[in-house]
Amino acid sequence: MRFLERERATLAKLLPDLDPALQETPLMELERPGSPGVGLFRDSGGPGLLVPEAHRGRGATAVDALRVQRAIGSRSPSLAVATTMHHFSMATLVGLGALGDGLEWMLVEGIASTNRIIASGFAEGRSGAGILEPSMTATVAADGVHINGVKRPCSLARSMDLLTAGVLVPREDGQGDEVAVALVPAESEGLSVTGFWSSSFLAGAESEQVTLTDVVVPPELLLRTSTPAGQRLDELQTAGLIWFQVLMTGSYLGAAGALVERVLLNDRIPEHERVQLYVESEAAATAAEGVARRIDDGDLTEATLAQALCVRYGVQDSIARTVPRAVELLGGLNFMTSDEVGHLAACANGLALHPPSRPRMTGPLAGYLADRPLTVA
Repeated sequence: MRFLERERATLAKLLPDLDPALQETPLMELERPGSPGVGLFRDSGGPGLLVPEAHRGRGATAVDALRVQRAIGSRSPSLAVATTMHHFSMATLVGLGALGDGLEWMLVEGIASTNRIIASGFAEGRSGAGILEPSMTATVAADGVHINGVKRPCSLARSMDLLTAGVLVPREDGQGDEVAVALVPAESEGLSVTGFWSSSFLAGAESEQVTLTDVVVPPELLLRTSTPAGQRLDELQTAGLIWFQVLMTGSYLGAAGALVERVLLNDRIPEHERVQLYVESEAAATAAEGVARRIDDGDLTEATLAQALCVRYGVQDSIARTVPRAVELLGGLNFMTSDEVGHLAACANGLALHPPSRPRMTGPLAGYLADRPLTVA
C-alpha cells in the first residue's frame, strides 16, 4: 500500500465522513483557535470510536484507533492531539464499565449515541500521579458532590460536553474514603473556561484552563471504583497509560507523516531520500502497532506498558530525524511561501512534551530492567 493509505482506509471505514471534510478544510484553518475540526469530528461519530458496537459505538480495535489517529494527525495535528484526550477518557470509562454494575455502560452508551465530547480532568499531567488519582478536591453534601480545582492545560475545553475528574469521596459503607470518577457537565454552574494556550502551535486543540468552583455533581454522575484511598487502581491505571501512549504516538506520527508525504509526492527529490524517509516512518508506525496488538490481545500488563513507553520514546527519536530531513528536502521555497511546513515541523515535536517524560522515566525503566516493579514518575 502507498504511504498512509491503510490509515486513511481505516478512517474511511469507521468514520466515513471525517477525512473528506478535513481534506476540504485548509490546514491552517484546522490549526487555529476556534478550529472547525472538533465539530467535524463530532458530526462524523468520532466520540464513539472506542465504544463497543453493542453499546452504540464504532467498535474500533486498538490497531484501528492507532491508524485513525495517524490519519487524522496527517490532516490536523491539533485535532489528533485533542481527540486523543477524548479517547483516553472513553477508554477509562469503558474500563470502569467492565468493573462496575451496569451504570457505567449506560453512561458510555449515552455518550456514544449522542456524540458527546469528553475532556480529561484526570491527573495525567501531574508528575508522580496515577491517571485516576484525585486532581481536585471533593466534599459530599445532601445535593451531591461539591468539586473544586483547576485543570490546565485541558484539551477540548471549548467544545466539551463533559469533563472527567478523579476525586476522593467517603465510601458508602462508612469505612474510609474511595476513589471515584466524576462526570461534570460543561454547563454546570461554577465551571469556567479561561485562556491558557498562547502558542500558535496546536492551537486548534482548545487546550485552555478549566476551573471548578463549588461545582455540584449529582450522585448518578459519580462512578465509584470501590478502591480505598491510598490503594492504586493498578490494572485500570496501567491500561489507561498504555492507551494514552499508543494513541498519542499515532497522532504525532500523523503530524510527521504530513511532511513525509509531501516529500514522497515530490518526484524532484532523489529516490533514495524518499525511500529512506518512507522506511523510517513505516518502521516507527509498525512498532506502535505492535503495542496496539497487545492491547487487542488483552495484554494490558506492566510489560506492555514498558514496551509502550519504549516505543513512544523511540518514535520521538525517529520523528526528530525524519522531520528536519523532510523540511530540508522540501527546500526553502516551501518554508518561505507557506506557514504549513514550519507549523507541521513544530507540532510533530510535541510528543516529547507529554507525560511521562523520558528524563523522569529513566530511573523507573532502569529499575524495571533490574527486575523491580515499573513505577511511573
